[in-house]
Amino acid sequence: MSAVASTQRNAPTISLLIATYNWPQALACVLASVRAQRVPPLEVVIADDGSDDETRRLIEREAQHFPVPIVHVWHEDTGFRLAAIRNKAIAQARGEYLVQIDGDIVLHSEFIAGHLRFARRGSYVQGSRALLSPDMTNRLFAAEDGALSWYSPGVTHRVNALYAPWLSRFVRGARGALHRTRGCHMAFWRDDLIRVNGYDEQMEGWGREDSELALRLINAGVVRRNLKFSSVAFHLWHRTANQDAVVRNHARFERTQRERLIRAECGLDQYLPAPGPTT
Repeated sequence: MSAVASTQRNAPTISLLIATYNWPQALACVLASVRAQRVPPLEVVIADDGSDDETRRLIEREAQHFPVPIVHVWHEDTGFRLAAIRNKAIAQARGEYLVQIDGDIVLHSEFIAGHLRFARRGSYVQGSRALLSPDMTNRLFAAEDGALSWYSPGVTHRVNALYAPWLSRFVRGARGALHRTRGCHMAFWRDDLIRVNGYDEQMEGWGREDSELALRLINAGVVRRNLKFSSVAFHLWHRTANQDAVVRNHARFERTQRERLIRAECGLDQYLPAPGPTT
């Protein structure tokens, strides 16, 4: 019996979506943690928001010997367009279930297995992550430390580094349906993303595109579930992103909230095959 089948009967196929932009050093660490998964995903789809050739060369090298296919989805760098590149990656993903991380999220070896156990129809998942210090991040880059755990030095939000799957069942819902929504670690059924038309591409620049998507999923009747202690992830340290677009993007979020919108006006459907004729 395969590792996937032994993890969960009738388990969905999983595509792992990794967003990246001009940080190949971090992406190499993330891909190393994907190679170490006890249960691999069906494929890795890299959503590349316009990185230069160094990232492309890294992905080409990795793809030669990677245990699963790597799909590199790239568009030209015309500014922060994470919503658009994620939509393009979702359109190319073959999995029924999409686990989404950023290109600075290093995975515990049971990360994919945990998501397989936790996946339920009618819901999306908000995951958590522990934070790594600058020193621990540099040690990873220097390959001095490969494995991370609750015991590793330089870890903050340490409770999120605890791998104890039996505790997952006791995790309560968030204080609010959108509390601490973070696109760096989420999971969705692909069908649900198609139903709400994916990310709103009118939200450009850093911030709120993940919360706005989550809100439309909730408006469509998809329930949020919180995943802790089972799919552990570690966030590499980096400086805070430019947040100039947050106010503008928040205004779009408030419109979605006020009008209880479900579908993005400019979203995923532009990259999907046109439906065939009906009879």
